[in-house]
Amino acid sequence: MTNEERFLVDVEGYLLIKNVLTQEEVARLNALADEAFPMKPEDEGIRRTSRVTEWGDPFKDLMDHPKVLPYLLDLIGPRFRLDHDYCIFMPKGATGGNLHGGENGAGRGYEGDHWYRFRDGEMRNGLCVFTFFLAHADEGDGGFACVPGSHKANYLSYLPGDVRRFERAAHYVKQPAVEAGDVLFFTEALIHGTMPWTADHERRALLYKYSPGHSAWSNKYYDADAFNSLTDQQRRILAPPSMGSRPAVVQTDEGESA
Repeated sequence: MTNEERFLVDVEGYLLIKNVLTQEEVARLNALADEAFPMKPEDEGIRRTSRVTEWGDPFKDLMDHPKVLPYLLDLIGPRFRLDHDYCIFMPKGATGGNLHGGENGAGRGYEGDHWYRFRDGEMRNGLCVFTFFLAHADEGDGGFACVPGSHKANYLSYLPGDVRRFERAAHYVKQPAVEAGDVLFFTEALIHGTMPWTADHERRALLYKYSPGHSAWSNKYYDADAFNSLTDQQRRILAPPSMGSRPAVVQTDEGESA
């Protein structure tokens, strides 16, 4: 990460990483998604399903994409794990989810793994998200929205209900523009949600959610046998949480962390 990127995460709680995927990769992922999760005639509104990592190698390999891996190491630490993953597909007119999150769980009660810390010159996060975009979203299209800087907020319960439900626009709620191939990081300590989708094309987002190696939000752990093939590094990323001698994700030939 650059120093400016560290500054932005610390100040805003999220970061847009441009051009992680090529347009060829985006096209291939979209085509495979059409096969694995086709739209049905009875489908209306938001479409969401878990374990997109099992849709084939191109989806599995996003978990440690070489352009994303350095951010994972800097933002979570060398022993991070993939906690869960899913997709959000939204046709025009689909509604999403209210603003939620925050270290004290804005509107939802306490969430023990939603945290952001800075100590001894390093930032660390609890549960956090890397969203891969397979379609663009201009400002005003909807989709991901957040309250920048709210990962450090103290008055989370004061967020007005009509703002939380996107019934009233507020200047402090931002919906950043993204392009297909971009990745957006955010910490679950940030107040965030999904605005109604207004664009003519379908919103397509893949959410990969990571935790420190000792913790978990999901109680359904990954089964390595569900995948056709996994690298040793990916097996370390998919391992259940552990408090003991969990190996670092990235290792040298000598087995030490890189």
